[in-house]
Amino acid sequence: MSTPSSVLTDDSRLSRIDRALLRLEAFLNLMSGVVIFALVLLAIANVLLRKFLNAPVPGYIDWTEQFMAVFAFLGLAYVQREGGHIRMDLLVSKLRGRVLWLFEFLSVIFMLLVVTALIYGTWFHFLRSFDWNAPNWSSDSSIDIALPLWPAKLAVPVAFAILWLRLAIQIWAYGRGLRTGGEAIVAVPLPEDPAEQASKEAASVGVIAAGDDLYGGSRRG
Repeated sequence: MSTPSSVLTDDSRLSRIDRALLRLEAFLNLMSGVVIFALVLLAIANVLLRKFLNAPVPGYIDWTEQFMAVFAFLGLAYVQREGGHIRMDLLVSKLRGRVLWLFEFLSVIFMLLVVTALIYGTWFHFLRSFDWNAPNWSSDSSIDIALPLWPAKLAVPVAFAILWLRLAIQIWAYGRGLRTGGEAIVAVPLPEDPAEQASKEAASVGVIAAGDDLYGGSRRG
């Protein structure tokens, strides 16, 4: 059970493209979660091996740095699609109709320009660490156990490229909203008032409480 999405869908071409990209975004977001879980297991193993065998995991810091580059970026597009990023809603929550869509349209265009520059920079950062003729195709490696750094560096422009596609879809959606003037449009996270946000948070807490009752029962009494 998960928190309901505020993104509307229909049978339009825009919505079909949105849902197709969502499948990739959701998969990458899941992979981010798997990487975080693997990092937790690695940290536990490092602590236990250091404590009981005086033999910590070789290159623990190197592996951690690689993992962090992956999970910090792969979920960006999914979060953008669901509107889960940090934003200031004091002004946006007061806007309606075409004024709201214009505000969102301009802000997403700005984000698209920034992401375009980031793709350019991070791609060349990856190329500097990649060499077909070098061992492990790497001209740059970590300090401790010489892990090749190009896989983690490649994950960043790939994540930004998927985010670029998501932003392009949202520009299309907001432009459509500007043209039609509708109050609700597809393929973008719709603004939620505090009551709706509180209801979703309560539903999430309810799921956790239900799981606690199912597996552990009530702890009172």
